[in-house]
Amino acid sequence: MSGKIKIGISHGDVNGISYEVIMKTLLDNRISEICTPVIYGSPKVAAYHRTALDIENFSPTGINSPEEAKGNRIYVINCVDDNIRVELGKSTESAGVASFNALKAATDALKEGKIDALVTGPVNKQNIQQTDFNYSGHTEYLQARFMADEVMMLMVSDLLKVGLVAGHVPVAQLSSLITTDLIVEKLKILSQSLLMDFGIRNPRIAVLGLNPHAGDEGLLGSEEEEVIIPAMELARRFNISTFGPFPADGFFGAGRFTKFDAVLAMYHDQGLAPFKALSMDNGVNFTAGLPVVRTSPAHGTAFELAGKNRASAASFRNALYLAIDIVRNRELHKEITRNPLPSGKTSLGGKDESPEDLESTAGHTN
Repeated sequence: MSGKIKIGISHGDVNGISYEVIMKTLLDNRISEICTPVIYGSPKVAAYHRTALDIENFSPTGINSPEEAKGNRIYVINCVDDNIRVELGKSTESAGVASFNALKAATDALKEGKIDALVTGPVNKQNIQQTDFNYSGHTEYLQARFMADEVMMLMVSDLLKVGLVAGHVPVAQLSSLITTDLIVEKLKILSQSLLMDFGIRNPRIAVLGLNPHAGDEGLLGSEEEEVIIPAMELARRFNISTFGPFPADGFFGAGRFTKFDAVLAMYHDQGLAPFKALSMDNGVNFTAGLPVVRTSPAHGTAFELAGKNRASAASFRNALYLAIDIVRNRELHKEITRNPLPSGKTSLGGKDESPEDLESTAGHTN
């Protein structure tokens, strides 16, 4: 990578709050000083939202290719039929087509190395479904596009990082889906991401149980004893420090998450419900395990807020900043790998508590 970091932004659903949070973020002139934003969307739709929201001084420069994006400006590449109709607050077929067209164009550019990272605006998971998009979300689409064996939805905020074993899957499938092998793979992804993407040396990972009270030693379920603990023991062979499994309710309620660098939750709502309760306004969704960098805000399309100028841009802004940070951290990691630190030196990152302190709070530890 040479020069300023180039960030691609897919515009998401044109009838939601995506353009509002994008514009509110990019109006800060400091953004274009530290990166070059390239919106994959529509100048016409951007102008519509600008007028509807009464936002001034937002005039991105139209270009045909990200190679044309240079200097301290905001750019837009048109990916949408000029006849598209914006219907604020509504889920429409045309909005789904516009969402996918922008996502595909941005992903193509990311795959070709024309942009350094991708920040995705929120889409509607129903209207985006079509022949070329038969996925439950961005995460699964990007996993397929970049042919990654396993990826992880990793929710990130200043308070905590929560990764998921099972992402967008029905609850009825969880027991059969969550296996020892899958947990080990997710722990590998999480541990490597904490090191490479966040600069945390020897990260400490808390693992949640699947059942109430983490199974209560088999009384409320056997997955902890038969699946999760064996996975944690196997992960130890890869020098991954895991602690638990913890009952999810008490773990978050008592603030135990503050003692760890990240938390591995077994399924979507187990991890995202407490995360969003604590960090809804400023949290970020990061796809760990990809060879490229992709982030997004932690919220959805918020159709009920569309056009009302009431949406907070904090989550999208943090998603953009995190994308920049991870690009830089990966470059630094490569440099350190090529030129290791002298013996006895360590990188920054990681919690201050000793392993003994952590083990005193855990049920099972490795």
